[in-house]
Amino acid sequence: MSIRWRLFISHTTMLIVTLVLFLISALLIPVAITGDIRSIKDLYTRQYALKPLTKPEENVFLDVKYLAKKQPNQLLNQTMLKQYDQKLDSVTSGLIVRKGDKIVHSSKILNSIKDEKKLPPFEPENIKVRDTISIDHQFFLYVKFDFYFPNQEKGSVIIMREVSPFVELSRSLFPLIFGLLFLSLILVNGLLSYFVSKSIIKPLFSLKNATEQMGEGNLNVKIEYDRQDEIGQLNHAFDKMRTKLKESIKLQLQYEESRKELISNISHDLKTPITAIKGYIEGIQDGVAESQGKTERYLSTIKRKATDMDQLIDDLFLFSKLDLKKMPFSFEDIEIIRYIINFVEEIGFDLEEKDIKIFVKNRTENEVRVIADRDKLRRVLSNIINNSIKHMKKAEKQIEIYIQGKGDFVEIEVRDNGSGIEQESLPYIFERFYRVDTSRNKSTGGSGLGLAIAKQIITEHGGDIWVESKLGIGTSIFFTLKKTI
Repeated sequence: MSIRWRLFISHTTMLIVTLVLFLISALLIPVAITGDIRSIKDLYTRQYALKPLTKPEENVFLDVKYLAKKQPNQLLNQTMLKQYDQKLDSVTSGLIVRKGDKIVHSSKILNSIKDEKKLPPFEPENIKVRDTISIDHQFFLYVKFDFYFPNQEKGSVIIMREVSPFVELSRSLFPLIFGLLFLSLILVNGLLSYFVSKSIIKPLFSLKNATEQMGEGNLNVKIEYDRQDEIGQLNHAFDKMRTKLKESIKLQLQYEESRKELISNISHDLKTPITAIKGYIEGIQDGVAESQGKTERYLSTIKRKATDMDQLIDDLFLFSKLDLKKMPFSFEDIEIIRYIINFVEEIGFDLEEKDIKIFVKNRTENEVRVIADRDKLRRVLSNIINNSIKHMKKAEKQIEIYIQGKGDFVEIEVRDNGSGIEQESLPYIFERFYRVDTSRNKSTGGSGLGLAIAKQIITEHGGDIWVESKLGIGTSIFFTLKKTI
């Protein structure tokens, strides 16, 4: 449930509870004051005296009490009694005259009272003249006067008015009821506030703690909150931010480590030829090269080392531009089979001088067109083939290029019969400056960036590149290119 709905329901519930408690209080207060639940609806139109008896009741009671004392037999006069009934009707009260064990007169409003035994008992001392009584599940207020008729027979005049038992209860318990209602209002308000605040404040407090921990460098902190409300969405966004920040810092550390490694590798690969060049120059200066031929060899070596350094710098510059996504690509529609055949024809003479045979084997249809950058693709093929040449030590050296379709891609395999690569080294051969020869012997030449550059270029083409190799048998490097749609 969303916080918006939770707050809406909470406030609505609070409003309803408050309204109900208000109505109950509004009901109890007039009842407690007026003494009759039926008089509530007339509370603002009728004036009620805060006395045990209303004015008509008091007047009639004084009259019949006087007659009971002076002329008791007059209380048997039905004509006169009916006049009293009419006066009491205005206040919904009635008159009962009891003689002996019989009811000799009863107002119409009190016709439901048939049994004399249910009336208040005879009490000649008239000590308890006003009280309440329950008759057949009806509650009555009464005032009575007991006397004797001239023949010494017991007599009673009783004025009664029906009320609700709730009236008397509320009148006696009103302070307690009102206090309980007030406490209930506070309790309901407190409980609603507690549960709503618990469902909102607690997760926000957890989020605050997590933020503070992140500020102290702890990016592994997680907030456990499984609801899908606004706070859940906030926590999800926060956790997503935390994850991205963690990945960003991790990537930054990796970049920093790579930068240090790159500087170390560059320093190593530049220092070695520079040291050699310095050595040869010092040899020439010190006269170690005694003959013209030896001097020529020294100068040739210096030139070769300088060329290697120049190649390393060029490769490093190219790799950096590819890595930073600053190398422009000129993609065009290329017929890949003809392109590779032309490339092989261009390098064929150089390979023949090194006793290396190269073949192109087409396993797809006659014409396959791809989207590629001609110059960058040439760099990929050159780097892969040069890498193969460096590790060929067999008498018969051979390189095969296979072309075959793979759905929306063309797969190109460059296979050699060189020395092969150990399995534990395969995951790393596309990393910069990685060499299978851990001694970093430069006898095989190269900058250590060739395959890393090839991977960057193929990735920019939207393809993939991988390697398979068997030690002592040979190595195959695969890469894919998208076909022209």
